[in-house]
Amino acid sequence: MKNLAENNLIRFTNVTRKKDAIYANFKVKGLRNGVVFSASISVDITALELNPGDSLEKIIEECARHGVKEFKKADFQFEGVAAVSTDYLGVAQLG
Repeated sequence: MKNLAENNLIRFTNVTRKKDAIYANFKVKGLRNGVVFSASISVDITALELNPGDSLEKIIEECARHGVKEFKKADFQFEGVAAVSTDYLGVAQLG
């Protein structure tokens, strides 16, 4: 259980308050078919009709469930190599 990449787990990190809402924050790491992935998920507790007076366990469980569900529904798009500037390759350039 020490290596998250082998367990495909979502791990609660903290609850943060911002000007507009209160968020439950999670880290996700996984390994599947040779692909290692990691992500951060923040869930607005008011989007789930939760309030700060609810138990922390209830907030964490419901936000985690909702975050994973929405993450799975996400349709990620590759922006393509054309979006990368050829002037700057991301490495030190000499000359």
